[in-house]
Amino acid sequence: MSDAAWLALCRINGLGPQRQQALLERFSHAAACFQTGAGLLQDLGLSAKQIQALQKDPEDLIRPADRRWLNSPDTDLCRWTDPDYPPLLRQIPDPPPLLFIRGQRSCLSQPMLAIVGSRSATAVGAATAEAFARSLGETGLIITSGLALGIDAAAHRGALVSGTVAVLGTGADLIYPRTHLQLAHQIIEHGLLVSEQAPETGPHSGLFPRRNRIISGLSLGVLIVEAAENSGSLITARLAMEQGREVFAVPGSIHSPLSRGPHRLIRDGAKLVESAGDVLSELGPLFGALCQARPVTSADHWQPDDPHQAKVWAAMDFDPLTAEEIAARCGLTLGELSAILLEMEISGYLTASPGGRFCRLPPAP
Repeated sequence: MSDAAWLALCRINGLGPQRQQALLERFSHAAACFQTGAGLLQDLGLSAKQIQALQKDPEDLIRPADRRWLNSPDTDLCRWTDPDYPPLLRQIPDPPPLLFIRGQRSCLSQPMLAIVGSRSATAVGAATAEAFARSLGETGLIITSGLALGIDAAAHRGALVSGTVAVLGTGADLIYPRTHLQLAHQIIEHGLLVSEQAPETGPHSGLFPRRNRIISGLSLGVLIVEAAENSGSLITARLAMEQGREVFAVPGSIHSPLSRGPHRLIRDGAKLVESAGDVLSELGPLFGALCQARPVTSADHWQPDDPHQAKVWAAMDFDPLTAEEIAARCGLTLGELSAILLEMEISGYLTASPGGRFCRLPPAP
């Protein structure tokens, strides 16, 4: 009955987090919100239809998908009244009273850092996000993101072993985009899927900006890697600032449209970061000792051992260059360079970009 009542609250149209919180404060627990008498609800700003719904038995409001969720051994609920409800999330203006979760519940009680960015990430941006996620995850942080294409997916992949939380804009029983179905199953094994949306809630444009407040609300800070000037990632960054969280941004090429978002954030006061150590140093004494957990490799000193590859590496940059430009810089023919570029791409030192260009891949931060 109690869990059915939690889901029934989610099924009442227009009854958002703030009104749900008002009900819980009035009646202490979800089940007591129902069949209480309309007179006790008049001053809570509820509509007539919402009051009418609260006069019903919760079992009459929940759907078959809700019953499947409650009866499945692989799904769970985290209620506002649970002791492991994330403490940072409690502090935001409109915390979700109920979280639908799949995976390792213990992630909820661990410190988190969000990494978000463009869905149309460059190869360098994705590699940077993955490297930051891996390095920061090794220090004990759980990496949160939104399971979107591009930077989000790269961040999740980088933190699969250490632990990652994906906050969904759909119900937690639906994976969107579908191309991330395998990634979602990997996250369930090592981390957690989280949603405030009831089961079988499909993707709607308005739900994704709302889920961003949960991504930032769970986290000590938010790191932005590549973002257009009016992207959803900047919404997450703005929410983080409003919630009193740290905001970090990785700078990029002044010629790339995906650098405009991070550069704007830096101008507005976000911390410019070039390494995992830069992030950890801003997060306070909690991570002071963790800064020495893994030595940080400087990109200036990271290069191939092979002397021919090292020569090509020195001629390149993190901005894409054509093969002709690279050959001219290092004094090689295109035939000689072609084999070296292939070997370096296989070894993970560089990546091919659209238009027959190549650029360095960054080391783990």
